[in-house]
Amino acid sequence: TTDFHSACNFAATLKVPMIFFCRNNGYAISTPVSDQYAGDGIVSRAPGYGMAGIRVDGNDIFAVHATVQAARKYAIENSAPVFIEAMTYRQGHHSTSDDSTHYRPLEEVQDQGTKFDPINRLEAFMQMNNVMDTSSQRQVLDEERMAVLKSIERAERRPPPKLEMLFEDVYDEMTVALHEQERELKKHLEKYPKNY
Repeated sequence: TTDFHSACNFAATLKVPMIFFCRNNGYAISTPVSDQYAGDGIVSRAPGYGMAGIRVDGNDIFAVHATVQAARKYAIENSAPVFIEAMTYRQGHHSTSDDSTHYRPLEEVQDQGTKFDPINRLEAFMQMNNVMDTSSQRQVLDEERMAVLKSIERAERRPPPKLEMLFEDVYDEMTVALHEQERELKKHLEKYPKNY
């Protein structure tokens, strides 16, 4: 999008110490990247913006961690942005309304998942290095599953945010346009109270 390109340009010209992290999963919704752009991936665009760039195996948790650490160090020391392209594969559908079997064979998804799934790779590493056995792994998974469910329950008990929050967290001080949008929304809600 133009917002992304503008952000890259501003970050580079203003020497902003930040990391742009692109998870290249091989598809742009239903379009394979081979039909989406020419050239060598996305990271090759970094020099065009005047920023450093690095590509990493996005399925390797240790490689990603080391890359982000190095990028952070570079960004801070040089007061400059860094672009990371993490190569991976989207095993699921793009969204709940997407059926990816319409544009890629199920066998491809299964093959990629078998060979490159990051969770399977980490589990294999931990077992191979006696960091965690199957029983310990099951215990961690159960504990984390329960922690997530409890967090969801707590979140669902919270009252909904105030309507004003839609407008208050964009700028330090609301602009005239935001005040006008807020007035228009409130007027609309008053006119159609049964719909909201």
